[in-house]
Amino acid sequence: MKIAPEVKKALEEGRAVVALESTIISHGMPYPKNVETARLVEKTVRENGAIPATIGIIEGEVVIGMNDEEIEEFGKRKGVAKVSKRDLPVVIAKKMWGATTVSATMLCAEKAGIPLFVTGGIGGVHRGAETTFDISRDLKELGECDVTVVCSGAKAILDIPKTLEYLETEGVTVLSNKSKTFANFYSVSSSDPVDYAFQTPEEAASIIAAKRAFGLRGGILISNPVPEEFALPHEYIDSIVDQAVKEAEEQGVRGKDSTPFLLKRIVELSGGKSLDSNIHLVVNNAKLGAQIAVALAKEGR
Repeated sequence: MKIAPEVKKALEEGRAVVALESTIISHGMPYPKNVETARLVEKTVRENGAIPATIGIIEGEVVIGMNDEEIEEFGKRKGVAKVSKRDLPVVIAKKMWGATTVSATMLCAEKAGIPLFVTGGIGGVHRGAETTFDISRDLKELGECDVTVVCSGAKAILDIPKTLEYLETEGVTVLSNKSKTFANFYSVSSSDPVDYAFQTPEEAASIIAAKRAFGLRGGILISNPVPEEFALPHEYIDSIVDQAVKEAEEQGVRGKDSTPFLLKRIVELSGGKSLDSNIHLVVNNAKLGAQIAVALAKEGR
């Protein structure tokens, strides 16, 4: 594992660092939007007082804090593997390029000593999971890794009530930024309540610090709604998701290929509206995540 000098220095000095994933670059958006968004997210983290650490795997080496050239290559390069926990041994041993998912990014962040990670949406329980058993590793990782994840809820293609039930089983505290309900990715909120709503980054940091002080294993999930001006109506996005899911079933798309396929189709079916919303929600999460990381650093983590 290689930690960028700037990230290493910040960690040694107890300053705020925010982990960022690379799947959104290689598998979440088309080029050059993916690279532009990655740079914008890093810029937002810096503007709010923290150091960004984009995580990826380059020729079998986990890189904590990719530089601008590496991010550019991730955005353009074909055949970059989508890496979850199960894929790490193979990708490292075979010296492959790999884009880390939420679960793999959490693992790598924890190993590097980074307590907070920002993403767009987490994986979760897929629709129809009662027959397919399709449940993202992200949820297990949240129950096991001491990393707080800031997101805009679960990806729109997922079953939110079942995802929250699974998180409860894993003992994951779910917080929401100024809202009593779980964020609904492209839409502002769902009808599903969260454990607790916080009002300031400092309040969220105090809850994270209390958990750590009590020695509780596992992460905390922070739900941050997309800004209203960039949100998409429930009915509109749900009809598009339903169509994309139906197409995936008809074409036999399953497993780790499901999410990239569905997100791509949602972008196409929405005429790019979902992509625009996705970019704004990630940037909004980066702002909140950096502010919480700064407050957490003051708490002494």
